[in-house]
Amino acid sequence: MHPSPAVERELELKLVLSPERSIAVPARLAYRADDPYAVHITFHTGSHTPVNWTFARELLVEGVFRPCGHGDVRVWPTKVDGTSVLCMALSSPDGDALLEAPSAVVSAWLERTLRLVPPGTEADRLGLDAALAELLAPTPADELWLRDPWPSDESGDGEA
Repeated sequence: MHPSPAVERELELKLVLSPERSIAVPARLAYRADDPYAVHITFHTGSHTPVNWTFARELLVEGVFRPCGHGDVRVWPTKVDGTSVLCMALSSPDGDALLEAPSAVVSAWLERTLRLVPPGTEADRLGLDAALAELLAPTPADELWLRDPWPSDESGDGEA
């Protein structure tokens, strides 16, 4: 089986520690055609195991233009020192993080994902429609049910 087409991009994010302090965090954005609704971000925080986050591609696409999301992942555009950045606030049981990503880099990467799997075609990638059609297709046994050869339950033969 061929590996699924993917769009990946290494970039440097800023982990905001306080209004005055941030540290650079290398990260990788990944998008796979066989998981068409999700984007994956892997942070290399210097610990042995990278930190992975997965959330809806739609959230990132919308977040480039306007604040969106709630709960664990919130995304919004802003400017820092005249440069457009995408802010991502991530919350987990392990803690919260505020990250800033260069908007131009994220937007260019998102555009590539949208060319690979255009919005609205994600379900085709999953083959959901075909699988559903197969599940819902009548089989000979179903046709027996459809003919309803049994008398209705309304005969009132004393069963509750």
